[in-house]
Amino acid sequence: MPRFAYTTGNADGTSQTDGMIEALSRREALRLLQARGIRVVGMHEQAGAQTPAKAAAATTGNAHFAARLRLPFFEALGELVQAEMSAGEAVRLLATRLQEPKLRALCGALWTRLGEGRTLSRAMAETPQVFDVQSVNLIAAGEATGNLREVLSRLVHHHREQRELRQKLLAALTYPAFICLLGSGVTLFLLFFLVPRLQTLLNSLGGNLPLSTRLLISGSHALIYTGPVFAVVLVLAIGAFLRWRATPAGRRQSDAALLRLPVVRNFVLKRAVLDFASTLAVLLENGVTTAEALRLTERAVRNTRVQEMLHEATDRVVEGASLCSSLGQTDLISPIHLDRLAVGEQTGKLAPGLRQIAQSYQTALSQQIQTATRLMSGTVLFLTFGFVAFLAYAIVTALFQVSASFRL
Repeated sequence: MPRFAYTTGNADGTSQTDGMIEALSRREALRLLQARGIRVVGMHEQAGAQTPAKAAAATTGNAHFAARLRLPFFEALGELVQAEMSAGEAVRLLATRLQEPKLRALCGALWTRLGEGRTLSRAMAETPQVFDVQSVNLIAAGEATGNLREVLSRLVHHHREQRELRQKLLAALTYPAFICLLGSGVTLFLLFFLVPRLQTLLNSLGGNLPLSTRLLISGSHALIYTGPVFAVVLVLAIGAFLRWRATPAGRRQSDAALLRLPVVRNFVLKRAVLDFASTLAVLLENGVTTAEALRLTERAVRNTRVQEMLHEATDRVVEGASLCSSLGQTDLISPIHLDRLAVGEQTGKLAPGLRQIAQSYQTALSQQIQTATRLMSGTVLFLTFGFVAFLAYAIVTALFQVSASFRL
């Protein structure tokens, strides 16, 4: 813990005494001394002393904070706040007691900013790579209303739902990816390794080869000679596309192109509405006004074209239109869910209605992903087994034709 050397006495310099105190920050040291009735006229931190942020950063090599720390931080902070501990004291405790180095370093950095007089929301805002704008504004609202405990509980619930959705997406894509990798590996092994040796054997035996075998050998030769060139061109093309997409114009054009693809459009819109409805519900539940919540929710949607559509809807809400009619002009939400949203507006239960819409879209999205993964897996398996069957047919017919030429 940092050590601070301090000087006490009268302001004119008489009756001065020196002392030493351990505290997490200069502000904390002054507070402790004032609580003891000690009048401090000078204080400086001892050389080599470290704040919690510096000490934690030293153990992690001053590692860059990542967004994955957001949910663990909220979970740990929420548990202490639920136990009637103040947010500042909870952050201080986490900065010294947590075992995970990067999370401890994050708490140390936040505590250092708190010690300098910042609020928790402002300290979080200075770490944008971890805390998004929605979370920062919710914490600020909780601090202003004294309802931080409930805000943290809802934030934890919201981010857990987002994490579970991402895990479901990854789990659903794992099996098709494995099947694609396995099928591609088997195909490349047969074309690059088995077919050339088969050709050597058949050429040594002599005789005319059937059409299927000639097609197989020609395809193998084409892949062997042009495959590396094609792979290099593909890598360069993907790199150029990613660099173009990183630009504002490229991001907007590529996102707009996704909405013109029949199957992909449905998936993108469902995911956008899910993010929109769940985030807006959390903001409204924590006392954020509808207009401000809509402005913040726009940033939670990944597709820039959908962001523009939601921005136009927010403008109409600010001008006095209802949220239901404004969203209805975007064609993002189905009519039945718009009716549910209208009922929520009329009854003053907009947030529960949004949560129901988010749950419906999450269920539909999960079903669509499962259907797509089953179709993808089945297609890859069919193509792989079809190629293996064609390979076996080409080999067997070649052997029969060669053996027939020997009998003649």
